[in-house]
Amino acid sequence: MKIAFYDTHKYDRKAFDEINKKYNFEITYFDFMLNENTCLTAKGFDAVCVFVNDVVNKTVIEKLKEYNIQMIALRCAGFNNIDLDSANRNGITVVRVPSYSPHAIAEHTIGLILSLLRKLPQAYVRTRGANFSLEGLVGQELYNKTVGIIGIGKIGKLVAEILSSFGCKIMLYDIYQDYKWAESNNFMYYPLPELLQSSDIITLHCPLTESTKHLINFGSINLLKRNCILINTSRGALIETTSLIKALKLKKIAGAALDVYEEESAFFFTDWSDEILNDDTLARLLTFPNVIITSHQGFLTEEALQEIARTTLKNISELENGDTISNIVLTA
Repeated sequence: MKIAFYDTHKYDRKAFDEINKKYNFEITYFDFMLNENTCLTAKGFDAVCVFVNDVVNKTVIEKLKEYNIQMIALRCAGFNNIDLDSANRNGITVVRVPSYSPHAIAEHTIGLILSLLRKLPQAYVRTRGANFSLEGLVGQELYNKTVGIIGIGKIGKLVAEILSSFGCKIMLYDIYQDYKWAESNNFMYYPLPELLQSSDIITLHCPLTESTKHLINFGSINLLKRNCILINTSRGALIETTSLIKALKLKKIAGAALDVYEEESAFFFTDWSDEILNDDTLARLLTFPNVIITSHQGFLTEEALQEIARTTLKNISELENGDTISNIVLTA
C-alpha cells in the first residue's frame, strides 16, 4: 500500500522507517498538515496517516473519497479532528492508536506539577546565568496535597496511582466510574463542583467532546482555591484560554502548566524563535512567571514513538490483508 504521512518530523520518520522494515509499505512523508488546501497531495495513495492537528473535515474527506483513499490512520488516540459522520458516509475506514504509552503522558504530568510547585524553570534559568540566589524560589511540597483528577482512563489512573505514592489525597471525576479499580486503591469519585472546590491541584485527562469543551471556564475557575494549580496534558480546548488568562491576572489561581493549547495547530511543533507570535493569547500566556507551557511534548518518548509506529502500521496491514481491524474508530 502507498501511504501519505502528514505533519511529520524527524522523530516520526525514524520510528516508522524502523518498524516499516517488517511491512515494506511505500511511505511518503509530508511535513505540512492535511487540510482543505493540501488534500490534493493525497491523490495516488491508498491511505493517509494523520496526527492531532491535521484537519480532516467533510470537504477533505469527500476529496479523499474521490482519490480512492481507503483508510484514515490516526497515529494518536484522539479523533476529535475527524468528521466521523462524513467518513462513514464515504466508506472510509478510520483507525487510531488507543494506547501508545499512557506512562509517557502520566510522567510528563507529574513533571509539570513538580516543576510548577518547585519553580524549577526559574531556578534553571538563574543558574545558567551564574545566579545562585534562592530569593523568590520558595516552593510547595507535593506531599499531602489534594489532587483532583478529571478523566479516569488509562492516563488518569496512572496519574492517580503515582500521586498517591507521593502522599497526595486523590479525588476522581469521570462520567464513567470504575469503582472496582478505585476501591482497590482507596480512591473515591466526587461530583465535579466538590472536586473543583476541594483540590490544590487539578489535572485534566478527559477527551475533547462537545460536553467537555471549555470544561474549565471562568465559572468553574471561580470554584477553585486561590492556591490551586491547573494542569492540562490532554486537549487544549478543555480550557477556555481567555478565562484562564483573566484568572491568572486576577490571581484567582496560583498557576498553570499546559502541554496543549486551544489554538496550538498554528504554532506547536514548529520553531518560532525568530518570528513574532501573531497569537496575542498565546503571547500573553508566555508572560506569566507562574505558567509553564510545553508544546504537546507529553507523548514524546522513544518507547511511545515505537508503539505508535507499530500500532499504526499494524492497523494498515490489517486492512490490506482483509483481517479484522483491531483499533477501529469507524469501519467502511
